Amino acid sequence: MSATTRRLTTAQALVRFLSVQYTERDGVRRRLIAGTWGIFGHGNVAGIGQALVEHRDVMPYHQGRNEQAMVHAAVGYARQLNRLSAQAVTTSIGPGATNLVTGAALATINRLPVLLLPGDYFASRVANPLLQQLEHPVEADVSVNDTLRPVSRYFDRVTRPEALIPSALNAMRVLADPAETGAVTLALPQDVQAEAYDWPEEFFTERVWPVRRPAPDPVELTAAVAAVRAARRPLIVAGGGVHHSEAEEALRALVDATGIPVASTQAGKGSLRHDHPADLGGIGHTGTAVSDELARTADLVIGVGTRYTDFTTASGTLFQHPDVRFLNLNITGFDAHKLAARTLVCDARTGLERLTEALAGHRVEEAYEAEYRAGKERWERVVETAYRADDDSAVPTQTQVLGALDAVVGDEDVVINAAGSLPGDLHKLWRARGPRQYHLEYGYSCMGYEIPAALGVQQAAPGTPVWALVGDGTYLMMPTEIVTAVQEGLPVTMVLIQNHGYASIGGLSEETGGERFGTAYRHRAADGSFTGAPLPVDLAANAASLGMDVLRAKTVRELRNALAEARASDRPTCVYVETDPTPTAPPAEAWWDVPVAEVASREAATRARERYESQVAGRRRHL
Repeated sequence: MSATTRRLTTAQALVRFLSVQYTERDGVRRRLIAGTWGIFGHGNVAGIGQALVEHRDVMPYHQGRNEQAMVHAAVGYARQLNRLSAQAVTTSIGPGATNLVTGAALATINRLPVLLLPGDYFASRVANPLLQQLEHPVEADVSVNDTLRPVSRYFDRVTRPEALIPSALNAMRVLADPAETGAVTLALPQDVQAEAYDWPEEFFTERVWPVRRPAPDPVELTAAVAAVRAARRPLIVAGGGVHHSEAEEALRALVDATGIPVASTQAGKGSLRHDHPADLGGIGHTGTAVSDELARTADLVIGVGTRYTDFTTASGTLFQHPDVRFLNLNITGFDAHKLAARTLVCDARTGLERLTEALAGHRVEEAYEAEYRAGKERWERVVETAYRADDDSAVPTQTQVLGALDAVVGDEDVVINAAGSLPGDLHKLWRARGPRQYHLEYGYSCMGYEIPAALGVQQAAPGTPVWALVGDGTYLMMPTEIVTAVQEGLPVTMVLIQNHGYASIGGLSEETGGERFGTAYRHRAADGSFTGAPLPVDLAANAASLGMDVLRAKTVRELRNALAEARASDRPTCVYVETDPTPTAPPAEAWWDVPVAEVASREAATRARERYESQVAGRRRHL
């Protein structure tokens, strides 16, 4: 073998290559791929599996229980570290590979990096069809891994060893690019994984991928400054890009200088501390009253790092000022141009800093500042009412659970949620004390995200108290990574809320004429409906059987004590609480479009259609 080459299998070469890739931003260097999650089967056990053993000194391995959950864990890890470090996930072919699709979609929708390494069929076709291989009658090169194409930001099937070189480099380029990042898939035929090749030594030298902070175009910046100076009622909408760019201080500097108030998306909450006088809380369908009231009258909406989902815009009904215009600061041109906006295509922190400099001396009118501060004070009283428990011996409501947790957490704690009724309550009510505390996955709102994501966050921030808030519906979707938490010694705390069904969708079903059909966990009644007694299912016992310490809380007082005990524990711990289903969260302050049956024989659906038609009339297209 020549002095300039190294003979390794394709899988060994890939693992060795990944171990020497780094990102660098603001002079700080991190491993780009810090570890690999895996479940082994035929398709990766003899290739990537053997390579991870061969190079276990340079590539940490984490054993998962569910392929989708492994992606969620990797996504939680990457988000906690502001997309500067990621993890890989390897699976077998067949169901192991297709189980990645949901996690890949979640990663790409949320603009978060994860590297997927599923096994694939034999490139040589000598074993054909092999176990779990999809046979397509007219496209012989198709495999189940092609389901990952539409949910990946980069996809390649590596059918020759030497093809790995450009493919691996492209994969790293996309993962490290803040404007392009998401799920990246390298499908690996199992015979190619095991095939040896003489690799150039340069492939294994350390490589640093700079994470850029592009500045705004001067012409765009001039136009943006003019738009802000001309606005009488500007409103900033802070999205997840503020956190990814570590732009929280830059945002606060702009707000302190100009007095422009800030409302936050689910991904952007915590961009300002909750007690900053200009922080108005969540915006949109699950937003606060003060945010949504100002949004309706804003003449300039300044979006910073937001995708403007339908929850943020209230399905196009929120921004109602007749002359409202948009100014979008986003590193991704695709998002910056939404809502026919003026654009600042740049890094969030750099763009905010330049905007602050250019707006020197400009400030909103005192009357406007007094208006939103008064609205913030009124909303704070709403939060206090929702959190307050007048009887410590009573069964807690869901909002009282949040109040009890609010009293226990520290500024550094991370609270994770994704689906059900909790995201709405949290967006309206949670008092975010730090930029990483509020971790809501609401781009895909994927049930089952919370527990594995908590593992990834705990890996990224050892010593940080991490809370996974989980309803019974979500828990039943994916509790398996509890075992992984125990195995890895990750002291996450799960707050398991039992309300015997899909509370969020139950309410939506009732609102849209579905009469809560199929949304409760109860015995089937004689008429076929699920209206009988609650099922005799003990989720706390299940969590204990998987290795968690379990604390049961039946009252508000017991809940407070259990949360404090769990936070002090160095073991994976579950706080189990059955809640009073009485609604105590404030109602939605803005609409959300869920189409209702245009014709129906049942009165509930007919009334729902009438409500729908009155609301949809308020939709605007901003052009």
